[in-house]
Amino acid sequence: MDLPLDYATLRIIWWGLMGVLLMAFAVTDGFDLGVATLLPFVARTDGERRMVINTIGPTWEGNQVWFILGGGAIFAAWPFVYAVSFSGFYLAMFAVLAALILRPVGFKYRSKRPSKTWRSGWDWALFVGGFAPALVFGVAVGNVLQGLPFRLDGDLRSTYEGGFLGLFTPFTLLCGLLSVAMLVTHGAAWLTMKAEKGVVRDRARTIGTAAALVSILLFAGGYAFTAFGSLGFRLEGVADAAGPSNPLRSSAVAAPGAWHDNFGAYPWMWIAPLAGFLGTGLALFGIRAGREAPAFVGSSLGALGIVATVGLSMFPFILPSSIDPKSSLTVWNASSSHMTLFVMLAVTVVMLPIVLIYTAWAFKVMWGRSTVESLSSNPDLY
Repeated sequence: MDLPLDYATLRIIWWGLMGVLLMAFAVTDGFDLGVATLLPFVARTDGERRMVINTIGPTWEGNQVWFILGGGAIFAAWPFVYAVSFSGFYLAMFAVLAALILRPVGFKYRSKRPSKTWRSGWDWALFVGGFAPALVFGVAVGNVLQGLPFRLDGDLRSTYEGGFLGLFTPFTLLCGLLSVAMLVTHGAAWLTMKAEKGVVRDRARTIGTAAALVSILLFAGGYAFTAFGSLGFRLEGVADAAGPSNPLRSSAVAAPGAWHDNFGAYPWMWIAPLAGFLGTGLALFGIRAGREAPAFVGSSLGALGIVATVGLSMFPFILPSSIDPKSSLTVWNASSSHMTLFVMLAVTVVMLPIVLIYTAWAFKVMWGRSTVESLSSNPDLY
């Protein structure tokens, strides 16, 4: 059966859609994670902490949908990637899920009892639910950039030869800290828009200013690591973009500095790292100056640019292998079938606009500042 789109085009479209879903998660649920990380430090009294929680209370559940969609897209469009990465990151994923589970429980149970100890404990649980995923997601991205220790045998069975502690190297920790700093900046920018004017907002501005500066420095450090370190992979020969999904049909080699090849071949890709630097710089200015719109637009643009930089620099690699580069998974050798990608795209074309329209409507309906005064008059607040 002839399909309207060829196999290679569908592979690129789904690579792009996967990137869109991950960037949407970074921008939407990113400020939720950032606010949760900031909670114990920007709010001191019970009223202040409830006010901070309610800046994200109406929307955090919907924002998590992008995380679920991203995982589902990897499972359906890139089954080899899903199998290898979720096996290799099993303990890390378990830690992330455990931390994410703390969020709904913390939101729902925190104010059920008046005990100060009870509420303080759940506040720190919410902090863990924000900080731990932000750190682990960044560490995971760092491991993908430096390659995972897996190999495929002749029957395409994967063997992962790494351990949990092996996930933490100087470069991956840098990526993890960059992720935390980026999302704390985003959360602080969100609080400048959603929290009432006062000490909470002022504390968020102070911490957010520092976090934005740290983000810029760490992003520059990541550039130095990839440009001058031992990171990078490169395909050998000409890739068959429309060939069968067999990871062993192509050959790749470790090539230090190769993560910068695409920026030389396609200069337009420099838009991504420039957006990362300039967006975070705009967030730094906006948060420091108390300019709400530039702060949030800048932190959103910075997050988009940083995430996009990773994806564009790695293309066509999705999951390189550090111990057996020829087992590396790419856009061209690890996708689902031609028909599967086409049917999924048809469904996405219909459903994704509905999700976007509903999300925009929900934010519009529930927009407005969270105040301490409203806590006593609105029984629906956390």
